[in-house]
Amino acid sequence: MATYAIISLGGKQYRVREGERLLVDRLTTDEGKTFQPDVLFTGGDGDANLAPRVQVTAKVVGHVRGDKIRIGKRRPKSGYRRQTGFRAALSQIEIQSIGAASKRGAAPAPAAEKEPVAPKPKVAPKAEPAEAAAAQPPRGYADFTVVEINEKSKRWTLEQLEAALEFERAHANRKGAIAALESAIAAKQEKEG
Repeated sequence: MATYAIISLGGKQYRVREGERLLVDRLTTDEGKTFQPDVLFTGGDGDANLAPRVQVTAKVVGHVRGDKIRIGKRRPKSGYRRQTGFRAALSQIEIQSIGAASKRGAAPAPAAEKEPVAPKPKVAPKAEPAEAAAAQPPRGYADFTVVEINEKSKRWTLEQLEAALEFERAHANRKGAIAALESAIAAKQEKEG
């Protein structure tokens, strides 16, 4: 069991024990609320741990102002004198406990409990006929120019050519593209027949 811990708050490190009160730079936590500072080191009873998996719980007792510090400037023989003051904004905290299991260590346990939930049955996608799947114009057809259609149509299958021709007549209706597709379809039909 750790009897002391070194915590980090506001870029500074503090050695703390349970029940101890200390003044630290002003925290954003409200008065009366608890928080868990970063734990850098735990020790006690001859044991030391540089990678602690424990939490330190601290409570903000109150927000206070530090003692006034007087700052005076003076230059001899010229009569120059300036005085300013400064009071630090501080928070008084009380260390409530050292050694509770950290959130990091406890987080995997709830995740393991959620996994045994029965998985949803997977629905097999409907099988489409081969003709319906193949009867689509080639990918990116809508962006092709007439010249690209003329060049690329020689490599397309007959179903792709017919689907592209239907798409062209329904959407774009470009005369050059329609003529290129019709001639490519005629050439494919001659090869097959």
